[in-house]
Amino acid sequence: MAEKMGILGRKLGMTRIFADDGAAVTVTVIEAGICPVTQVKTAGKEGYNALQIAFAPAREKNVAKAMRGHFAKAGTGMFRHLREIRLESAPEQKPGDELSVAMFAAGDVVKVTGKSLGKGYQGRMRRWNFAGSKDTHGCEKVHRNNGSIGNNTFPGHVFKGRKMAGHWGNETVTQSGLLIVGVRAEDNVLLVKGSVPGPKNGLVLVRKQ
Repeated sequence: MAEKMGILGRKLGMTRIFADDGAAVTVTVIEAGICPVTQVKTAGKEGYNALQIAFAPAREKNVAKAMRGHFAKAGTGMFRHLREIRLESAPEQKPGDELSVAMFAAGDVVKVTGKSLGKGYQGRMRRWNFAGSKDTHGCEKVHRNNGSIGNNTFPGHVFKGRKMAGHWGNETVTQSGLLIVGVRAEDNVLLVKGSVPGPKNGLVLVRKQ
């Protein structure tokens, strides 16, 4: 699926700024870029149009040997993260070109993709918002139990997808319709209204919508 141009960044945290009318606006601060282009893919050669971009410089000793050759071919330094963005048409950029927050402006609407906060192993009530059983009148030691899961004479097994206890969070989440309220090009910083997925210092992908 083709996407619009985007940039990799790091979620620094949340704060607030004041609008022209004095209203307090909660924003997420994202350090976005600078992201060099490490590979360009076209429909004629690879079968689709895409840009591969890098973020967060890394020491050469911490980069795999195969990736060192990949970065050397692109003419860039070593980086920790690589992401590919599919495009509708052939990209104008070439390997070695750099993407920065200059592609955005205050008032742009974007979508941000990141890894949600990991909650670990959680029970049914917290994970799926189950109501639980009554506190009294015949309920003993089953107050937070999920009840029957259908494993009886018929059908004799638990259906796939049944809401049960398990791992919660740490999933790729995309939040759309986020408004950029400030761009600080000198600091490579975007100010996005509201919250975005992921923990502090988490990797995020900001794309135009």
